[in-house]
Amino acid sequence: MSEYKYLSGFGSHFSSEDERYPNSLPVGQNSPQVCPYKLYAEQLSGSAFTAPRTENVRTWLYRKLPSAVHLPFQPFKGADYFRQNWDEQPPNPNQLRWKPFDLPPKDGRRVDFVEGLHTVCGAGDPRSRHGLAIHIYSCNASMENSAFYNSDGDFLIVPQQGVLDVITEFGRMSVAPNEICVIPQGIRFAVNVDSSSRGYILEVYDGHFVLPDLGPIGANGLANPRDFETPVAWFDDRDVKDFQVISKFQGSLFVAKQNHTVFDVVAWHGNYVPFKYDLSKFMVINSVSFDHCDPSIFTVLTCPSLRAGTAIADFVIFPPRWSVQEHTFRPPYYHRNCMSEFMGLILGKYEAKEDGFAAGGATLHSMMTPHGPDVKCFEGASNAKLVAERVAEGTQAFMFESSLSLAVTKWGEETCQKLDASYYECWQALKNNFQITKN
Repeated sequence: MSEYKYLSGFGSHFSSEDERYPNSLPVGQNSPQVCPYKLYAEQLSGSAFTAPRTENVRTWLYRKLPSAVHLPFQPFKGADYFRQNWDEQPPNPNQLRWKPFDLPPKDGRRVDFVEGLHTVCGAGDPRSRHGLAIHIYSCNASMENSAFYNSDGDFLIVPQQGVLDVITEFGRMSVAPNEICVIPQGIRFAVNVDSSSRGYILEVYDGHFVLPDLGPIGANGLANPRDFETPVAWFDDRDVKDFQVISKFQGSLFVAKQNHTVFDVVAWHGNYVPFKYDLSKFMVINSVSFDHCDPSIFTVLTCPSLRAGTAIADFVIFPPRWSVQEHTFRPPYYHRNCMSEFMGLILGKYEAKEDGFAAGGATLHSMMTPHGPDVKCFEGASNAKLVAERVAEGTQAFMFESSLSLAVTKWGEETCQKLDASYYECWQALKNNFQITKN
């Protein structure tokens, strides 16, 4: 996997062809009467044809057979807890914390990426193309002779344990913990693993992930476009009997069979592509005088809503950095928020709650539900000597933040048996320290 090659840039118009078949891209037009090597031309559109040029995304694929060559779709049996029913549980406004989600059982049963998908929470409706869902995956086997695509929205995949070998119609990517990948709506892919693997997924229905505007920060900073990587063209030159194409459509899973792999794209060009990003390359912006900046300064990618400055979902990280603020309580402050905050931990210990929040687990702080540092963190930060110090060294926490109010599934609240009923206790020992000072 280390030998995979990538194209650099975010939002760029790329051109790529499998090096085994040079000159496989048509010259000067998209759909010639006869394509090079007698390939089929197929356009994959990620936006309306008439979308403004700045928002218009599509890619031309040159493949051995069109995607339409398959038998009818049938309901897919598997992934029983991968669903979007937001009304199966009563609303729960409490602070929620999950212990690390289980890896597949060590009983010899093979669980691939699709079979290991479990929905934790979400909001909205994929039929109206508005909303999001948050899932975890837990698998121990590769997807053999099968591929998956999401008709409902984009997947942002965050590995926590185990390296993912992701094969797409565009080429191959290796995605390790502390890296992420995005598979936009409709792009077909398969996930191979060589050990038990676990991670998080943010799915958005509304649009696509983009880089946040930098505003007064200026031209540089946060996640730089040059650090995003898109795979180069590669195709699998084989026929496969009963290859399975699994589709997520209107929140349900379907499967169709065909006698060839979907990974038969010899060349492609366009700006609608899968990509990966190494979180260690994030350029941190922070306060160098006083007070604690809002977490928006740690936004890697965003899916905007129609309201200016308000996201359907932001992907935010809390990477290692220097903390130098003067006369300031440095950890995140206590707050209530009009946004929903789902946090996960890839590695290490989160700075505001070093106890109880473990790698592979999660928290959900819903709209206007108060939260903040636990007792140990508050007392330590209130009495610490304020010198320059490294924060979150060896740690990578992240947040899926949304303007929508998220409902927890029955699997997330009951079936998984990972919800920590004692989470509220971490704030109970906070004391009333109010003092009346006489002049």
